[in-house]
Amino acid sequence: MMWDFPYDSPQAITHLLGEYGYALSKKFGQNFLISSSARERIAALLHLEENEHIWEIGPGIGALTHALLPYHVTITAFEIDHGFSTILRNRACVDEPRFHLVEGDVLKTWKSQFDEEGTPDAICGNLPYNVGSICIGRFLESQCHPTRMVFTLQKEVADRLAAQPGSKQWSTLAILAQIDYDVTTAFLIRPGSFFPPPNVDSAVVSMQKLDKPMISDHLRPLFLQLTADLFTQRRKTIRNNLLRGKLIHRYPKEMMLEALSKSGISEQERAENLGIEPIAAIAEALHHGIG
Repeated sequence: MMWDFPYDSPQAITHLLGEYGYALSKKFGQNFLISSSARERIAALLHLEENEHIWEIGPGIGALTHALLPYHVTITAFEIDHGFSTILRNRACVDEPRFHLVEGDVLKTWKSQFDEEGTPDAICGNLPYNVGSICIGRFLESQCHPTRMVFTLQKEVADRLAAQPGSKQWSTLAILAQIDYDVTTAFLIRPGSFFPPPNVDSAVVSMQKLDKPMISDHLRPLFLQLTADLFTQRRKTIRNNLLRGKLIHRYPKEMMLEALSKSGISEQERAENLGIEPIAAIAEALHHGIG
């Protein structure tokens, strides 16, 4: 039988934590999503199908988890807080055979799970504000690419993920995400929908995997290093950044500048104005030795 707990009640949450002698930790950025409608919208965005394998990051005491279980999916949950893990194991999900708990810092535990089980069908979670972008970046860099990912994040991080070329938020993180995903901000969540209320607005980001990645496998390592070099100093021109980046040790200055010219890109342009396609054109030119 599913645990019948009033997840929308701050009083009930406070009482539960008191039973175990636990207190919320600012260190881990713990804020409970007490809006059932928001949790249901998040679950719907995942488009879950029966028997799929889902990763949930930071389940807390199981509020989103219990919105996912009715879809008859298997959930592997990563929880850093020992107190929450005890509640999940002994109370919230004690009778759920489709729930598997991995206790510890997800940044340290996810890779072994990935190596053992492969890519899940979907990943979701209310990510702590201090590690949200790092966590997503680690998945993407390791090519852990589930079909769908839906995260609750600080709005600032969500804006960076869904940014477009020409905006101040356009960055290596947005490019890394949008190589393989259609990234959209699904909806905003105000502080009052959390307990305790955070000092920032939050947003739910939906990441749907593209039918075909924008960068081919053979070009990906070069493309990613090129992107990192281009964004080293945002206020500098791409010429300055390229000639001071790591790739200058592999390609002569003349080849770098010729790659820009062949791609039809001004040396005085700034990286924040370059979309994925122009950067890919530079990478292709370098890969083929200009030609």
